[in-house]
Amino acid sequence: MVLYGNEKDISSWMELVNTVKQEFPGLETETAIEEHKETVLKFMKDKRALCVKECEKIAGVLLLSKKHNMICCLAVLPEYRKQGIGSALVEAALNDLDRTKNITVSTFREDDIKGIAPRRLYKKYGFTEGELTEEFGYPNQVFVLSP
Repeated sequence: MVLYGNEKDISSWMELVNTVKQEFPGLETETAIEEHKETVLKFMKDKRALCVKECEKIAGVLLLSKKHNMICCLAVLPEYRKQGIGSALVEAALNDLDRTKNITVSTFREDDIKGIAPRRLYKKYGFTEGELTEEFGYPNQVFVLSP
């Protein structure tokens, strides 16, 4: 079940982030991790931080921006992958975002091994490939879900 994360979840949330940080450009330093934690807390306060828990352990997370109508970050702990958690998070995000406008997400490029699972997931929901970009100096691609 997808829930809104809150301040009580921040420790478990950041354990997940620290487990998967090598898969996400921009989280290479302790300073970056601390900045990300502050961002997550802001998203939690605004009900823009979704999570899936197994008991009290956070197994998957998603941050979304209603202002920009986008999925900002999606991660699932390795031991919980291929169990539908990513799909549940995307579905919950799509229910929170404005489906009458384009919804975007930035993910890895086609030739990046880290992009295989997320690209497949977004395509499953009808997202299509958009412009090539860079984030934190890393090559990415925008995916777009049209109304």
